[in-house]
Amino acid sequence: MRKVVLSLLLSGTLCAPLFAANPANPANPVDQREQNQKSRIRQGVKSGELTRNETRHLRKEEAKIGTLEQKARSDGEISKKEARKLDRFLDKAGRDIYKQKHDKQDRN
Repeated sequence: MRKVVLSLLLSGTLCAPLFAANPANPANPVDQREQNQKSRIRQGVKSGELTRNETRHLRKEEAKIGTLEQKARSDGEISKKEARKLDRFLDKAGRDIYKQKHDKQDRN
């Protein structure tokens, strides 16, 4: 049992740098924007500004962006073309969040 726990701790320690954000990577603003948008969605759900359908649509849009980002990072870095594409999708998602939160529909 002790060996299992030690091996898990060791493997977690060795793998942690692989999952950590790389500050030298210019794609980090993409991650920050995604987190900001997810936070805006959560806030809209909490306040009742977003209906269930609106929330579902916005979360699907965020998932699509996450998939595109994974695909862009699959070769180790995000090219300028891929970054522009991600920016366009993030811009659209941001506008969609704003529109849905400020329309006349409420969850109540």
